[in-house]
Amino acid sequence: MKLFYAPGACSLSPHIVACEAGIELELCKVDLGEHKTESGADYCEINPKGHVPALQLEGGEILTEGPAIVQFIAEQKPDANLAPEYGSLAHYRLLEWLNYIAAEVHKAFVPLFWNGSDEEKAQAKKIIARRFDFIEQRLEHDYLMGDDFTIADAYLFTIAGWLDQQKIDTSGWPRLRAFQQRVAARPAVQKAMRAEGLLKG
Repeated sequence: MKLFYAPGACSLSPHIVACEAGIELELCKVDLGEHKTESGADYCEINPKGHVPALQLEGGEILTEGPAIVQFIAEQKPDANLAPEYGSLAHYRLLEWLNYIAAEVHKAFVPLFWNGSDEEKAQAKKIIARRFDFIEQRLEHDYLMGDDFTIADAYLFTIAGWLDQQKIDTSGWPRLRAFQQRVAARPAVQKAMRAEGLLKG
């Protein structure tokens, strides 16, 4: 399988999940500004949405949208225990987190990355703060779902990593900061970050 990614973008989440599952992916870096792959191909011909991630499957089909991709990868290696059993309440709690992160947290960053006005950026930061206030309250264990790392943690880790990048003060979220450190220490996470040039050594 081939993962189309941009370093540090939301595509880091499925990259982490694949490393956690022990699945080797072919990586293809995308310039999101130019919509070109590193080979010079028009990325919009691969994924007409123009965003990362996109996962090219063995048969050539293209799967898009991070929450769908991480679920697909997790289901290829169920023994890795990256997602609860399908049909269980825990499974739907996982979907609940993935949807919250995608719809309420991830999208709140858009004005900060894509040239929002000063007013839009200020409003976005207020929304982001409220979303992470909520997450801080719910991080009562090592991970979102309890004591076990899941695909939702890979997604949260990726999005929360943008807080420092955008110079948003995280001192009011000690649980989140501890979570970030905990996830960053995982060997699979370090492998993915190193492959994307986000971690030296």
